[in-house]
Amino acid sequence: MEQRDLSAKHLTEMCVERGYLAKQLYAIFTTPINGMDAVMQNLPDHLAFQEELERSGIMFAAGPHWTDDEKSWEGEGLIVIRARTMDEANAIAARDPMHTRGARKYRVRPWLVNEGTMTVKLGFSTRSFEVL
Repeated sequence: MEQRDLSAKHLTEMCVERGYLAKQLYAIFTTPINGMDAVMQNLPDHLAFQEELERSGIMFAAGPHWTDDEKSWEGEGLIVIRARTMDEANAIAARDPMHTRGARKYRVRPWLVNEGTMTVKLGFSTRSFEVL
């Protein structure tokens, strides 16, 4: 059996050759560690931190993870950010008030975005937008 090069560098090069986006992002998976009271107490400061990441162009997307039955929230979330390195991504995640205050723990995973689509509908006269 032939040994394949499955390194991140090689796979990224293959994606670029195919014309894929090959955009390196970082996914921060965040999970409560001290119950929902701690999460809710820190939510305003966490959201302010998220808004700052968005304004500065670091954040790609973020939001809560519902329970598997899609009926409630148990405090888990996902934050996808732009960073140059894994170390930088970890440093950004570590600054989140949820993490600095011990309300949540986090895990950062590198994510190579290749396929997909995003459609934004802009209403010029109404100054509205919709993500489809």
